[in-house]
Amino acid sequence: MESVSGKAFDYSLLKRILKYITPYKVMFYSTAFLSILLASISVVRPILIQKAVNNNIANKDSLGLYEITIWLVVALIIETLLQYVFTYYGNLIGQNIIKDIRNEVFKRVLSFKLKYYDQTPIGRLVTRTVSDIETIAEMFSDGILVILGDLLKIFAAVLCMFYINWDLALITLLPIPLLMIGTSIFKRVIKNAFQDVRNQVSLLNTFVQEHVTGMSIVQIFNREKIESELFSDINKKHRDAHIKTVWAYSVFFPLVEILSALSVALLVWYGFKEISLEIASPGEIFSFTFFIHMLYRPIRQLADRFNSLQMGMVSSERVFKVLDTNYNIANEGTQTIENLNGDITFKNVWFAYNEEDWVLKDISFTIKKGQTLALVG
Repeated sequence: MESVSGKAFDYSLLKRILKYITPYKVMFYSTAFLSILLASISVVRPILIQKAVNNNIANKDSLGLYEITIWLVVALIIETLLQYVFTYYGNLIGQNIIKDIRNEVFKRVLSFKLKYYDQTPIGRLVTRTVSDIETIAEMFSDGILVILGDLLKIFAAVLCMFYINWDLALITLLPIPLLMIGTSIFKRVIKNAFQDVRNQVSLLNTFVQEHVTGMSIVQIFNREKIESELFSDINKKHRDAHIKTVWAYSVFFPLVEILSALSVALLVWYGFKEISLEIASPGEIFSFTFFIHMLYRPIRQLADRFNSLQMGMVSSERVFKVLDTNYNIANEGTQTIENLNGDITFKNVWFAYNEEDWVLKDISFTIKKGQTLALVG
């Protein structure tokens, strides 16, 4: 099994990956700027709802409520359009980058000596060229840019909550430390689980590729039953690796929902007390409900986003190992002999692609002028 560094975060590796952004840096920075706009617009609707409850509904101002409704629709349309552009260009950047990396990897693979293919399972190379590079794309479509957007939305929501009512914000955010602890544990568990999944995918691809290619040998030696049992074992490990990820999600997501409900319960309990003391307004309670939703959804997703980032780095490390492999065919030039006279003699010639499997063993022969010799092997 191929090993990787296992680091949670490798800045040198990330720096190497980000070099591939250079041809698309205008698109990348524009998309990053869109994340700032999205974070700014995301807090508009809760504030408008607070204003509608406090000013328009309380005073039975139907005209003002109508205007607020229009502004809510406008804000929703703008946010939807920006989210569409953000998602589209985030994925476009990722697909362009993996196109460039895949071309580079394949050109590199074409330059390797045959000895490399004798020592390396072809299925592993297929995994590196296809699925590992797809995982790198997720670093941009579901990783770096999306993490930036989620962090900005969390920051904007918390800032607005403390600006509107700081003591209500403190009470509402009490479950957040528990959520951060749960997120940290989930991130470690899911990272290890997905690393296992990637390893099992590589093993499965290697096994299938080698056995489909060598099916004639399997059938000649009547090994169908044995190879089927081996495949079942690898397939079972692949299934078990995926089940570990499902288990982690099935525990973490309900935990987030419970803590989110706890925040709402604290908001209702403490908010009712503040309303009765005329410290808080009903509009603030409504807006805080939306802010809680804005907080917990990104925090729940952040663990998954960071996992995409980490798994992209694990895959990139594997891909870069292929790119950094020094198994190139030496281009020493060729000689063109226009007028060849005389005999050709091979004397005690030994040749092997690797040191353990000799193709030619002490071969000697002479080809006389005008003779033709066929070598079959």
